[in-house]
Amino acid sequence: MTWLLALILLPLVGSLVLAFLKGNDRAAIATALVVSIVEFLLIIPFWASYSPSGARIQQATSMDWIPTFGIHISFGTDGISLIMIAVIALLVPIVVGALGLTDKLPAGRSAGGFLSLILLQEAITIGVFAATDVFLFYVLFEIMLIPMYFLIGGYGGANRQYAAVKFFLYSFLGGLIMLASAIGAYSLSADKLGHGTFDWATLVTVVRDAPTSTQIWLFLGFFLAFAIKAPLVPFHTWLPDAAGQAPIGVAVLLVGVLDKVGTFGFLRYCLPMFPEASKALAPLVLVLSVIGVIYGSILAAGQSDMKRFIAYVSIAHFGFIALGIFTFNEQAMVGSVSYMLNHSLSTGMLIVVIGLIVMRGGSTRISDYGGMAKVTPLLGGMLLIAGLSALSLPGTNSFISEFLVLLGSFVTQPVYTIIATVGMVLAAAYVLWLYQRIMQGPVRGDALVGVGGGPGTAMAPELGAKKAIKDLGVKEIAILAPLVFLIIGLGFYPKPLLDTITPSVQATLSAVQGGK
Repeated sequence: MTWLLALILLPLVGSLVLAFLKGNDRAAIATALVVSIVEFLLIIPFWASYSPSGARIQQATSMDWIPTFGIHISFGTDGISLIMIAVIALLVPIVVGALGLTDKLPAGRSAGGFLSLILLQEAITIGVFAATDVFLFYVLFEIMLIPMYFLIGGYGGANRQYAAVKFFLYSFLGGLIMLASAIGAYSLSADKLGHGTFDWATLVTVVRDAPTSTQIWLFLGFFLAFAIKAPLVPFHTWLPDAAGQAPIGVAVLLVGVLDKVGTFGFLRYCLPMFPEASKALAPLVLVLSVIGVIYGSILAAGQSDMKRFIAYVSIAHFGFIALGIFTFNEQAMVGSVSYMLNHSLSTGMLIVVIGLIVMRGGSTRISDYGGMAKVTPLLGGMLLIAGLSALSLPGTNSFISEFLVLLGSFVTQPVYTIIATVGMVLAAAYVLWLYQRIMQGPVRGDALVGVGGGPGTAMAPELGAKKAIKDLGVKEIAILAPLVFLIIGLGFYPKPLLDTITPSVQATLSAVQGGK
């Protein structure tokens, strides 16, 4: 068994075990934590077994599924999928460990059911990133929606059902359109080879020779599914609702990992399979990208809810990622891929910190807070670190990604790049404004100094009563420490990350430039 198969099967087995621990929350949390930590530890030999100078797809494994139609259960990894598998393996134990600190489960809901869905989501998502059969990718792409639907709809906020259905329908519709394009690609392979196949590597060599008009139609089917998932403007409207209603731990996976399937799809499927269509439609994608940067930034600045704020910040960041991909420049594309990981780290930490704030204050409304740094200085420092990473401050992990995107994009698309730089200025404004409103200024309004004027107590606005507010404890610091380490470590030394992804980016770019 390859390390890749172990990474897929372990959380799947863990999910099945947790399904039978619904009556014992303590045992369920302990089991999920052990499984998720072992999963993360398996990343070490998995990463060590990957050779950046080796074959494009490594750790490959395949078995017949529906051989009549050339469908296989095939998995493999390249540098791009490797980093996304690693980041979900990192975030899941953080989500499990934070349960109870950032979220309280609804009455009547067990930790076993919640964590079973979390591990199932992890297994399916790793399968999506690792699939090398296009039909298998489609199946997992759609199945991936099911646990997330139940996580949002069963454990989310007051409007959770609306948000869950909207999320599901948007992504499911996009997947069906992608299926139509996948069938079209299968037909092309049957015409050329005499037998149809869904093997990704074979389709890359077959479909790229199709007429440009045919490529464009097939490209649009895949692109729409990925643009919804990413999400790019104007296909973004499901994300603020889903992120706003999802529990904190679920939002970490939704915004930190699942939406990366969209930008991963651009790189794995759209560009190498449809190089001429990618070049022909790049101006349209670039327009959508810079609109997303500006639009997401402006709406983030105007949000009154912290969780919706993060959703619009992500929309702006995905504009940068798409900009780097569709300028077809190596530096920009490397920046985009590294941005996918770094966005997961910075946004994941930001969501967890906001969850800790909400658990102390009882509200997601920004206006219900003020001066919290005087009461919780460590929490204030964590929010500042996450915020500085989100605005790509030099010395944090996101800086090199954004810098490479803008540096490379300017070479081929200077106008779009100049427009996108406005988003950098807006990012500094909306992140620092958020920090200032929550943490700085007098301890005011709904975060009053406690009874008798003593520090360390405040009012929970939705509870309408004063209660003790404590700073971060040992467990909370332990949960945030890995993210802080990576944010600062990759900020000063991103070489291991860039060395891993650069050969895969070069292979993708070569496929585009080697088109007809």
